[in-house]
Amino acid sequence: MRYADDFVCCFQSRSEAEQFFESLKLRLKKFNLEIAEDKTKIIPFGKFGEKDVKQKGNSKPATFDFLGFTHYCGKSKQGKFRLKRKSSRKKVQGKLKESKQWLKINRNKDIHIIMDRFRRSLIGYYNYYCITDNTQSVNKFRDKIGYLLYKWLNRRSQRKSFNWDKFRLFLNKYPLPYARIKVNIYDLRKEISYIM
Repeated sequence: MRYADDFVCCFQSRSEAEQFFESLKLRLKKFNLEIAEDKTKIIPFGKFGEKDVKQKGNSKPATFDFLGFTHYCGKSKQGKFRLKRKSSRKKVQGKLKESKQWLKINRNKDIHIIMDRFRRSLIGYYNYYCITDNTQSVNKFRDKIGYLLYKWLNRRSQRKSFNWDKFRLFLNKYPLPYARIKVNIYDLRKEISYIM
């Protein structure tokens, strides 16, 4: 799986992953290119990788980040193995920091401009991150945006503008959109064992 210069390779066994990794390094060397070794790792993953981790006595299999999502091993409602994804912590923190900075600079703007900006921002966020198994993470992000709004709108004047009850009434008038799943990513399923 590749996006620009980021890619994930999946293998049935660790030996195949290691062999591919060494071959890739040699091939890139011919073109004076290198792999960023600090960003590259081979981890047991997937249905069989999870068993391998448990046999070695570790409690949880490793996770990895790719395209803004943390990929991890989980189970379906039927108790079967399922590859799951949630918003990457790094990406969430970055987006919250960006939102905080914007509010800090623009908190005295017209309330319609502020709320319109956050409605559009959340819709864009939902369009990317609202996939199967990620609703809880997206809803937490929405709650954190609500808290930032509460905090920074209260700093518009010397006197506190809102308590929580008043802020909830304010959100009834200027609601933030709710998340709902946009994409079911389990239409094409493949079992994998090792990730590099």
